[in-house]
Amino acid sequence: MHVLEAGRAGDPAVVLLHGFPELAVSWRKVMLPLASAGHRVLAPDQRGYGRTTGSDDRYDGDVRSFRYLDLVEDVVGLLHALGIASAAAVIGHDFGSPVAAWAALTRPSLFRAVALMSAPFPGPPAPAVPGSRSAGPSERPDVHADLAALPRPRKHYMWYYATREANERMRRAPQGLHDFLRAYYHVKSADWAANDPQPLSGWTAEELAKLPTYYVMDLDRDMPATVAPGMPTPGEIAACEWLTDAELAVYAGEYARTGFQGGLNWYRCAIDPDCSAELQAWAGRQIEVPATFIAGKQDWGVYQLPGSLQRLETAACSRYLGTHLLDGAGHWVQQEQPVETARLLIDFLARANR
Repeated sequence: MHVLEAGRAGDPAVVLLHGFPELAVSWRKVMLPLASAGHRVLAPDQRGYGRTTGSDDRYDGDVRSFRYLDLVEDVVGLLHALGIASAAAVIGHDFGSPVAAWAALTRPSLFRAVALMSAPFPGPPAPAVPGSRSAGPSERPDVHADLAALPRPRKHYMWYYATREANERMRRAPQGLHDFLRAYYHVKSADWAANDPQPLSGWTAEELAKLPTYYVMDLDRDMPATVAPGMPTPGEIAACEWLTDAELAVYAGEYARTGFQGGLNWYRCAIDPDCSAELQAWAGRQIEVPATFIAGKQDWGVYQLPGSLQRLETAACSRYLGTHLLDGAGHWVQQEQPVETARLLIDFLARANR
């Protein structure tokens, strides 16, 4: 595992888990503030990403190795390798959020608090009726036929990311990988004026179609074509302090080298009922360590799975310490609003470890 680190070896450890399409460097703006507050900060490239090696990142490989509990064990193994008996907190953003949630739920003695960012955790899946498959969006294929049948035919991005062609379409984007990533990060940020998130009433085609096209895509478009109209102007790029072109070049360089398939395998596993069946063993269990949720106020990701935030706040945790939606931030909250994000995390860690 490739790990970025800040702070002193003897200080309480905090583990930061990134999402897609990101890397450990996504935490660059909050690592030093957390370290200055007295924490040993660890940010790994997760399985299938960046300079972490050894996983089966092929499309035809072992997709089951990307199950949530395997991803949790990666973090457990990292702490063990570093001689850390327990972490003061595990903090996850985007797809790192459910990994952090499952780490806290299944290993509460090892991860003593959890902060989730941008992707609410609704709790473990309900027990399956004998003979059926696991609960969740992956169990409801009718929504996909309904999306395709809308007057403006659509498809859900998670299922697109599970297709064989998704990796090469993004890696070989017609606009170039650098510009594809620039447009992708831009349209999901608060810099894109069209982001005005609202809760959805249910998992139906009509409600899901209210999501931006980077979540519920036009049926005939791939992701590079979806985000291309949102490419920022040269002036907007020059004014973007949270993601300079030099910083973006780090992402573009890594994804040019590795491709996206390792990260895309997370999506393939997440929507496969056979991969999530083992999670039913925790049905009815709550996260028992202190928990919080932080996201951008302009982040549609908070609402893309209808009802998840409400379940996080009311049912998934026994020691929930609050929700924070930061104005002026979209999906990349720890990059767009790093000062406030770091302040909230430092305050949470102090409260959680009293």
